Amino acid sequence: MKATGIVRRIDDLGRVVIPKEIRRTMRIREGDPLEIFTGKEGEVVFKKYSPMESLADHAAEYVAAVHTVTGFSCAVCDRDRVVAFAGAGKREALEREISARCEELMSARRAIGAESEASGFPLLRDQDQLRVLSFYPIIAGGDLAGMISLIQNGEKRPSPAEERMIQVGAQFLGKQLEG
Repeated sequence: MKATGIVRRIDDLGRVVIPKEIRRTMRIREGDPLEIFTGKEGEVVFKKYSPMESLADHAAEYVAAVHTVTGFSCAVCDRDRVVAFAGAGKREALEREISARCEELMSARRAIGAESEASGFPLLRDQDQLRVLSFYPIIAGGDLAGMISLIQNGEKRPSPAEERMIQVGAQFLGKQLEG
């Protein structure tokens, strides 16, 4: 853990304000869930909670199957980072932050197909090689949980059936989160 030098007091309702600089750096937005941990030496640690982490194993199996069947790299992301990835670029993508464009389109809860003008944007925040061809948001209980996407593979475009596979995956993962 890294000390920030910032000290805050707890108010009479037990609340503590997380400074704006830390929220910006850690990409914590209003309404984001935080998980609370305690340590042996009196530490209280807040960690951004991702419901997708509980499905990481299922998501990894799903993207591996999609990659095997379609030949496209496939990614499952929570609202901030890549949770599961199969295909070329796995080492570069797994656990990395998603691009601002991914966050923006995901927040709109809109599916993007390979034929859309919005297609072809970077998956990751700090690199351009992995580009999203199509994606579907993962919705659980009315809340945005993440997205599943097909990643560009040369000039090949996914067929409607291949895009339907990730739509089904998004709905499946959303239902798993609800149950």
